Formats: sequence, structure tokens, C-alpha cells
Amino acid sequence: MRMVAPRGSETLHPNGDHPGEADAARTPLAHPSGDPMGARAIRRPAGLHVRGAHGIYSVAPEMDVLLEKIRRVARADCTVLIGGESGTGKELVAHAIHAESARARAPFRAVNCATFSPTLLESELFGHVRGAFTGAVRDRPGLFSLADHGTLFLDEVAETSIELQGRLLRVLQERTFTPVGSTRSVSVDVRVVSASNKNLRTEVAEGRFREDLLYRLRVVPVWLPPLRSRQGDIEALAWHFIDDLNGRGQRRIEGVEPEAMDALKSYDWPGNVRELSNAIECAFVIGQGALLQLVDLTPEVRGERAPRDEDRPTGSERGRILAELARHHGKIGDTAKALGINRTTLWRRLYALGLRGR
Repeated sequence: MRMVAPRGSETLHPNGDHPGEADAARTPLAHPSGDPMGARAIRRPAGLHVRGAHGIYSVAPEMDVLLEKIRRVARADCTVLIGGESGTGKELVAHAIHAESARARAPFRAVNCATFSPTLLESELFGHVRGAFTGAVRDRPGLFSLADHGTLFLDEVAETSIELQGRLLRVLQERTFTPVGSTRSVSVDVRVVSASNKNLRTEVAEGRFREDLLYRLRVVPVWLPPLRSRQGDIEALAWHFIDDLNGRGQRRIEGVEPEAMDALKSYDWPGNVRELSNAIECAFVIGQGALLQLVDLTPEVRGERAPRDEDRPTGSERGRILAELARHHGKIGDTAKALGINRTTLWRRLYALGLRGR
């Protein structure tokens, strides 16, 4: 991971007890143009148009190909297995397949298989009858019944137990199931779309997933590319999320510091679109004014580790840091040298003090 140094804001004014000094500490940079964001700020490209369908937004050509595949898959009525890293939008794709299909007017139901124990997941999927187990005081329909004539999305399907996989195989083959505690079979007409961020072939090879169920679930496989490989999408989606947050009225961002945009583009985004959305919202809440700055971003996006306890200044250190900042006219490099620490450590301590280079 590349370390992104805060190049354009290397001068920081000390934050004293007087309002004027506090305001000075939060001024990003002084520019002869009088532009409060500074001449270097990156503004939203005038011609930027983020294409969207069913909540999936992108400017990347490969996502256009994916959306066209979704439309073709939706016209059929076969099972679909969606693969991809966490945060790439697998449930959005499942929703899109349902919305584009002939089942669009029927129910769409979804369940994350990883959030239930095997026993509870069995009841969640197939329902139960009164007295089936302690606490079952009434009949309860499962998701297969609730999704009848519609679509059922099984997220993290690799997390199901071998025993439950056998029941899933039966309902896919025979379109019938038996609720927990019942002896009566129920017939359903449900399209199953499933997803996993694990390689199911590997799971089969290691004995954790049934091979026959794999082939039933993946008549059509759909793979979602990670954000880092989607051409142009990091910057485009950053502006998309900024636009959305601007519309809520809490704050309005008009520009992004070049160093902040460099950090966004350089980060690997293991949490993909979901993580980018969260990072922009975090910066929106933490920062102030019209400029999104590097120091507003989380440490991992900036290329740093999170601050450790030893990086957090004590009361006496606070006074010393402020005094050295004043003595060196807010110059980060000179202040760090005088304190006997490197600039990265000084930035962490300034962050902990609430002095973020504004």
C-alpha cells in the first residue's frame, strides 16, 4: 500500500484558545486568487455522467457489459450464482435480475446465510409449524413460501451446513419442501439466485460444499469485478457519493484536495464500493467547509495505520506541540524535527488533537 504524504497542507497554524486562532488553524491554504478552496482543488468534472441501473452506478465499460449480461440472464428462469468480493454489490445484482425478469411483480426475498445458525436458517428458509421446537408457538412460513412465484436470494450460500445443503438441493430439484416439524410437503415456484465471496469449487474440493448443489446453483455464473479494476469508477463514484451527501444539506463539498484524490485512487479498496461509500461519508462528517482534504480520510485510505495509544498526545504534549507550531509558524517539517518525531507521527498527534490542517 502506497503512503500518501499530505503535500499541499504542510503549514499548520497553532490552535489557541481564541476563536481567531482556531479559525486560522482550519484555513486550508492561502491563495492569491481568494478562492477559499484553493486553486489546486479538484472540482467535479463538468462532463461526468455516472450511469445507473437498479442501484448499480458506474462509468466503467466492463460494468456496461455486466449490466447487459444481467438483462439477458433475467429473461431466462434458471438459477444464477453471483461471485465477487465483499462490497461489490451482489445483492444489487440479484435485485436487478429479479426486476428485469418476468417475476418482477412477485416477491423478492433475501437472506444472508452467514447470520443464522444451521437450525435457525432451516426454519428461516422452510418455515415451521407450531410445536416444532421450544418457542414455536404458531405456524410460521419460511422464505421459500414467502417468495412463491418470485425470487429468493441466498447470500453467502457457502456458509450453509452440509445437512441444509441437502434440503436446498431437494427444493431445487423437486420444487417441494417440508416445513420444520411438519409431515406435509409444500410446492413452490421460486427462482433461486445465490452469491458467495468464496470459491465454491474449492469448498467442494475441501468437503464443505456439495458438488451436486453447486451445479444446481450455477447454471449461469455472474462475476462482479472489484472496484480497483473498474476503469474510472473510484473517482466517478467518489463524486457520486459526494453529490448524494451534498443533497442532504448538512454540508456542501465543492472540491477535493489533490492529495485526497490521489489517496482514494491509490487505495486497494478491499471492501469495494461499500467501503468507498463509507469513506466518503466519514470524510463528509469529519471535515468542514467546501474542500474534502486528505486528513479527513481514514488512516488506512491515507496509507497509514490507525493511531496507536502512544500517538495520542497527553495534556503536557498538547501544550508543547502548540508552542512548537507557533514557534515554527505552523511548518510541519520543522515542528516535527524540533519535537524529535517524524512528520507522520506528528500528523497522527495533530489528528488526535483535532488540528487537521485546516
